[in-house]
Amino acid sequence: MTEEQTSKPRPESFELDHTKVKAPYVRFIDTQTGPNGDVISNYDLRLVQPNENAIPTAGLHTIEHTIAVLLRERIPGYIDCSPFGCRTGFHLLTWGEHSPEDVAKALKESLEFIAYEAEWDDVPATTVESCGNYRDHSLFTAKEWARDILDKGISSDAFERKVV
Repeated sequence: MTEEQTSKPRPESFELDHTKVKAPYVRFIDTQTGPNGDVISNYDLRLVQPNENAIPTAGLHTIEHTIAVLLRERIPGYIDCSPFGCRTGFHLLTWGEHSPEDVAKALKESLEFIAYEAEWDDVPATTVESCGNYRDHSLFTAKEWARDILDKGISSDAFERKVV
């Protein structure tokens, strides 16, 4: 890396050794405190092992839309849950701090709903008016991946398996 590259701000996830983590997991990344003292927490919700798998776009898109509601119902202060470009999971942002265990439990409950109960009407924002790529959804794929993730168990630790 050049000196200029090392002096530029870098996302924390670019510094994470992706060969050391053991997905699926929830990892607390950090908190940021705003000028008025408001605290925002950032979590890594890693659903599949980096560089070994990636959730197909349509399935990940459907999981994203569905957990946007499900996690909002389960995590106080939910702000946003956005997919990683590598399609291995999501960044979750919240007001305040939550334990990785509590976030992992909320994620598990949400994936259980997707895997075993969700029907197409449970997937929000799938119309041309409400989604920027409404044709790119697959509840079938979302269900298959949610089951696979649940079968492996969601850990509250990225490096040591502590399944919730």
